[in-house]
Amino acid sequence: MTGERPLDEGPFFHGTRAPLRPGDHLVAGRPSNYRAGLTMRHVYITSLVDGAALAAELAVLLGPEGSEPHVYRVEPTGPYVDDPNVTDKKFPGNPTRSYRTSAPVLVVEEVTGWTRLAPEVLDLWRERLAALSQAEIIN
Repeated sequence: MTGERPLDEGPFFHGTRAPLRPGDHLVAGRPSNYRAGLTMRHVYITSLVDGAALAAELAVLLGPEGSEPHVYRVEPTGPYVDDPNVTDKKFPGNPTRSYRTSAPVLVVEEVTGWTRLAPEVLDLWRERLAALSQAEIIN
């Protein structure tokens, strides 16, 4: 950080279908978990484990058959900003405590014991994702 007060003290989490290990780094420039053909210019993190769990579940819904959701505790290695996809550009404030960074993000550990979504909730999200498939992503 640059000596400014950080937006959030954390801890931070990242949800994905990718199997990762402590010490790995998440980096910008990778394909989106949510939209084929889109290369992401940022890594997304949240201070809410439930937010990361939802991201992991959605990544699995949109991923290859047999994918498994993973939630990781992570540490940003550089500055981060509010995620405009779920904050002031689209919604007031930052109730999801969601952020993004173009700097690498260090994987600290996998988080276990988080609550999986019920099958009926996953079905609702599947429908929502189909409806949102063409929504603008602020990248």
